Amino acid sequence: METELIAVERITGLRTPVVWFMAVAAALGTASIYPLQPAIAAVAESFGASLAEVGGALACGPVGYMVGLALLVPLVDRVAPRTVVAAQFWALGVALAGAAAVGSPWLLGLAIGVIGAGSAVGAQLSSVAGRFAEPGRRATVLGMVTAGISAGILLGRIVGGWLADAIGWRGMLLLLAAACAVVAVAARAVLPGETGDAGISYLGLLRGLPALYARFPVLRLAAGRGALWFFAFCAVWAGLAVALSEPPFSYSAERIGLYACAGLFGIVATRVAGAWTDRVGARRVILAGLGLAAAATVILGTSLSNTAVTLACLGLFDAGLFAAQVANQSTVLAIDPAATARFNSAYMLVYFVGGSAGTAFGAAAVSWFGWAATALIAAGAIVAAAAITVSVRAARA
Repeated sequence: METELIAVERITGLRTPVVWFMAVAAALGTASIYPLQPAIAAVAESFGASLAEVGGALACGPVGYMVGLALLVPLVDRVAPRTVVAAQFWALGVALAGAAAVGSPWLLGLAIGVIGAGSAVGAQLSSVAGRFAEPGRRATVLGMVTAGISAGILLGRIVGGWLADAIGWRGMLLLLAAACAVVAVAARAVLPGETGDAGISYLGLLRGLPALYARFPVLRLAAGRGALWFFAFCAVWAGLAVALSEPPFSYSAERIGLYACAGLFGIVATRVAGAWTDRVGARRVILAGLGLAAAATVILGTSLSNTAVTLACLGLFDAGLFAAQVANQSTVLAIDPAATARFNSAYMLVYFVGGSAGTAFGAAAVSWFGWAATALIAAGAIVAAAAITVSVRAARA
């Protein structure tokens, strides 16, 4: 079945300084859900609570993020980006300040849930990139914004731990709240002011999300294969933490956290992948990225005792999957450039279901099967995503 594309007239382009601002804003918004993770012990001590209680509070973040993907991201299709993004950063700043003032784990969980919803602003900004970038630069612009999201995931943990040690976890949250206020003001000034389709209500947008999967085969394909490789991504990183914390390694949490620095290579890959997608097409970039990630995953399964090889493979693993993600997401945002937010919301919801399953699986699978088998299962999921991509092309030929 041929992909159904909807052609629209491009309203405006995005200048390079605006794109860089969007990347920085996406990094800040995404980072806001992660900085308390390395400070969990300090948070628990300040409350006089157990680590399990605080861990439960922090688990509200991903739940809130899923809610944000479903309920907030589609707003970009109706409301001017400068209005909705600025408002979301103001709300995120208020939630961060509120989290800094709470005195119990359950109140912290409530605040973290709101922060998680607000952190979906990164997905809103990628939707803005798809809607307003020139067609020939769409993947390039998306790659820059996605690089910001990737940087937020990585730096949120690293900088969060450093700031928590330097000024306390409450001071860290207040500093992030102030940064969100600054970005809110800037977003109001520099982001596009054109409104979207006023012919459909907000509730109509939400009700129409499930129908998108039935109507657009390209969305089903992109969401399905994306969920497979995000399952693999989360399974590897969750499983790695468990494997390194157990004998014969028995590494500290701080040392395990440093392995995340290998993800810096993935941030570079998102920027490069966007440009290459515009040049050679999404399918080639997806297959190249998945091939690189699958090979790296297989090697990871047998090289955990060699730190240098492990770090190199983690960097290649992240680079391959991040490149595939940029190319894959660009196909979703190209379906209807006037309605990128609703398509992006539908795509990311399925994508994160795969990631959530991967996190749960990876953490348990190391105990069940061992690290080597866990890595091979993750590699199998990546190969399955590649096989789907190849088979769909062959069926159309």
